[in-house]
Amino acid sequence: MFTGLIETRGSVTAVQAVSGGVRLQVYAPDFGRDMAMGDSICVDGVSLTVSQFQRGAFVADVSGDMLDRTTLSDLRSGSTVNLERALRFSDRMGGHMVTGHVDGVGRLVMRQAAGNSTIYTFHMPPALMEYIVPRGSLAVDGISLAVAQVRGEGFSAAVIPQTEESTTLRDKPIDSMVNIEVDIMARYVKRFVDLYARTGAEGPETTRRGLGDALREFREGR
Repeated sequence: MFTGLIETRGSVTAVQAVSGGVRLQVYAPDFGRDMAMGDSICVDGVSLTVSQFQRGAFVADVSGDMLDRTTLSDLRSGSTVNLERALRFSDRMGGHMVTGHVDGVGRLVMRQAAGNSTIYTFHMPPALMEYIVPRGSLAVDGISLAVAQVRGEGFSAAVIPQTEESTTLRDKPIDSMVNIEVDIMARYVKRFVDLYARTGAEGPETTRRGLGDALREFREGR
């Protein structure tokens, strides 16, 4: 489990094809002092398992399924990635609960200065839009963001300078693809609503009102 608060950026130093996927090597010397083989690390929003260390870098295997569902397939030697180590029970819980299981790939469509922050707008896969609500949370390339506005097939988020400086967001060109993980709470609420619609007497009405209404009521304790 992760928080979406990026600890550092790493540099991809090797991408080696192996049976069923690739072996990724990421240079991140600060992490080697507090990591062990088998630890989980979030790489651009994808939870990977450390298999070995090599001169300040860690190595992790990426399955073919992960390559198909995430932007890790686009990584090359020299690519920069967001990194976060797994959450300890004793850590402060900033950001929100991030699993490292990517739900889909979105696209950065606009970046606009707004006072002391920058507004980022992302286009989303239609199937994920029902999970997105204003002031809700989601992870973009592993970065915990709060949704400022939902519009059409996308959403916008205000990003503060500290987040821009410590992540890869500021350097991403417009039209770059990003990994999206929706709030785990939204996943469970949708599952509850889907089951309720099939088994409850008033289920279809709940479905017609939409998941967004159900999520808002859930958050407000109604």
